[in-house]
Amino acid sequence: MSKSADYQTELERLQLRLVEAQAWAIEQGKKIVMVFEGRDAAGKDGSITRITEYMSPRQTRVIALPKPTEHEASQWYLQRYVPYLPGAGQTVLFNRSWYNRAGVEPVMGFCTPEQHAQFLKDAPRFERMLTDSGILLIKLWFDISKEEQAARLAERVEDPLKRFKISALDAEAQTRWDAYSAARDRMLAETHVPHAPWTVIATDHKKIARLNVLRHVLRRLGAPGSKAERPDKDIVFPADGAAGRLAP
Repeated sequence: MSKSADYQTELERLQLRLVEAQAWAIEQGKKIVMVFEGRDAAGKDGSITRITEYMSPRQTRVIALPKPTEHEASQWYLQRYVPYLPGAGQTVLFNRSWYNRAGVEPVMGFCTPEQHAQFLKDAPRFERMLTDSGILLIKLWFDISKEEQAARLAERVEDPLKRFKISALDAEAQTRWDAYSAARDRMLAETHVPHAPWTVIATDHKKIARLNVLRHVLRRLGAPGSKAERPDKDIVFPADGAAGRLAP
């Protein structure tokens, strides 16, 4: 059997386990929030697609908010995310989230240093309220090497089917690599907390990463039998154990 066939077989097996886990979560009235963050081209979209492909369309939402309006920009920063939080039996996936203020915004100058610092104080408190309300919060940071990111960004430009993946900020991902690394390190250091930990996904091999994201999500959901799905510890690891393992 080819590697491609092996991947597809394992992907479908994990997706079936995820469907079963969501059916259990709906029955139990679980409220689930998944936060997908990471560098550009690190594989967030692909992982979200594989996670949600067979999930309940009525109980699953993917949220990717556009640039805030002038009115939203005048509000408490975290306010615009609250209406999208789940009710009983629902799963919400944020394709980028409130953590824009910990990465893109400070690096690109879209917020002040004071706003950035305030957010890093507010985020753990906000997430404490979420978890205290019964929400299961799964925070994923997708990490990628500079060389692999450059290759994927170039591929986007050449592939007409990836037109909607191209962003005006893509060029900045490489130019401001070091600034993004510093912002990432500060974010993980200040917002990796016991009630809302970060899990890092090494994504240079994107198919392997996708399978391991599914295994990690299954373990976090905690449905009967799902704890048997152990992700590869070299691909999926806690942020507080990431020293020397993140792309510099």
